[in-house]
This record gives sequence, C-alpha cells and structure tokens, in this order.
Amino acid sequence: MRDLDLTTLRLFVAVCEARNIARAAQLHHIVPSAISKRLALLEQTVGNTLIERRRRGVVPTGAGEILLEHARAMLAAADRAGRDMAAYGNGITGQVRILATVSSIAEFLPDDIASFLQVPAHRDIRIDIEEAVSSELVRGLREGVVPVGVCWDAADLAGLQTRSYRRDHLAIVTPLSHPLARRRRCAFEDTLGFDQVGLPASTAVHTMLARAAAIIGRPINYRAVVSTFDASMRCVRAGLGIAVVPREVAEPVAASLGIRVLPLTDDWAQRRFAICFNDEKRLSPAARMLVEHLHQLAVAAGGKSS
Repeated sequence: MRDLDLTTLRLFVAVCEARNIARAAQLHHIVPSAISKRLALLEQTVGNTLIERRRRGVVPTGAGEILLEHARAMLAAADRAGRDMAAYGNGITGQVRILATVSSIAEFLPDDIASFLQVPAHRDIRIDIEEAVSSELVRGLREGVVPVGVCWDAADLAGLQTRSYRRDHLAIVTPLSHPLARRRRCAFEDTLGFDQVGLPASTAVHTMLARAAAIIGRPINYRAVVSTFDASMRCVRAGLGIAVVPREVAEPVAASLGIRVLPLTDDWAQRRFAICFNDEKRLSPAARMLVEHLHQLAVAAGGKSS
C-alpha cells in the first residue's frame, strides 16, 4: 500500500464529520469534485470502499470507521509535530506532553505544573496537557504517543512504571432540599434509591460506581449523563438528581452553587493517583524533572514515597 497523504486524510475526516462532501469542501475552500477525486484515490490506496453515499449525505463504511480512527490519530500527531517544531524555533528548549484524567485536571494537576514552571531553571520548558480517560491514557503511554500520564492508580497499569501522586475522596453532591442533605456523610448504598447524574461510561468514576452497585446488587438510576464534574454539579443544582464528585472539586464551589457535599464512607471512595511512564531512563530531562516535582509535591502533601 502506498503512503497515506495527510491532506487527503484531513479531507476524509472532514467529510465523515460533516456527513456531506459539499459542506466539507466549503469548510476547506476546495471544490467538491476535488474532494471526490481524492476520496476515490484513497479508496484505491487502501483497497476498500470508505464512504457510502445516501440520499441525505454520506456515511463512513465499516472500513471507513477504522481508517477514520487512525486518520484522526495521524493528524493529531502531525499537528503536535508542527507545534513542537514551532516551539523549538521560538527558543523553547524542553517540552513535556502529559495525558491526564479529568479528575486530576479538575483538582490539582494544573496548580502543581504551575509551581514547576515557576522555578527559574524551568522557564524554558513547555508543558502540554491533554485530557483522556484512563483506558486511552494507558494506550497512549504503551504506544509511545505521550511520555507521561496521570490517572487513578486502579487503572490497568501493567507494564508501566509509576510514581505515587496525590489522593482525593469521592463525595455525594445533593441539592439543599434533598433528603440526604441533612447528613454529614453518606454510604454509596444509601444513594441508590435516588435519581443520579452520571459521567460517561468510559470514565473511571463511572466504572467504579458500576462495580460498587453490582456488588450491592442494585442498579444506578441515571437521569442525566454529562461530560464534566462542573456540568454534573449544575445539574444537581437544577434538581435533576444527585451526583458523585471528588470532594476536592465540589467543596470550593458548594456555597456558590447552593449544593451540599457529603463524603462517601465507602473504602473505595478514597482514591490514589499515579504518575505513569514506560521507562524512566528513556524520559527526557524535562520529563524526569517534572515527574520528580509532581511526586515530591504529593509526598509533601502526605502521600507515600515510592
């Protein structure tokens, strides 16, 4: 198979996302016939039909869906390479890319990285943080897409090296008028009789709660599913249900949102995070310094040294 052309892949992704060749052509300032020609050559290159034309537009075939996933990854890598080269040309002498879960980004990671960058010796280092669910993060590390990750330490980290990081404590967030709001703390089992606001099934929090509910033998009644902790707390304020959110995220904004925060009493509600990488010896000097900085901050805050 001939090498895949990035411009053609970019147009292929645009067509799949727009579900319309003419609309994709308009977005990329190119005539539709030129896109059709590139798509035909791409199908010839990969030896499969990639686009199925329908009355209301186009959709990717099964082979197209597979290529779409790879194309997005290739384009993202090419874009990152362009940014890296631009940064190098602007005099940045060190760069570290991190994949991190939504919890770590919402709670402590940005402040910890800011403290790292405030050190005079680190002024020429750039940190790129990208959000990912634990499964994507681990895959990115194993495939060498990124050098460092930060995630819940209960994720499948087999084959990776880790350093201990910070901890958090999951809590129930309720409206002020909710029956549970009179309590100071709460067991997860006591929440299962109420409507809940959840996170997507791909997130670590959703997986943890599903496992806990299965052990208890009762379902979780999700009335709404949102993508961020902030959105879930706003849904709680609106009365759509209760939600499980890290106490460290909820407590600073509880008063302004008019919600109650009840720490969960279950042992699994106290989570530990880990800094992950393939091989510490292969990390760049900047990445090694960042890993050590994050680990030492966690030790100073009361985490274990490992």
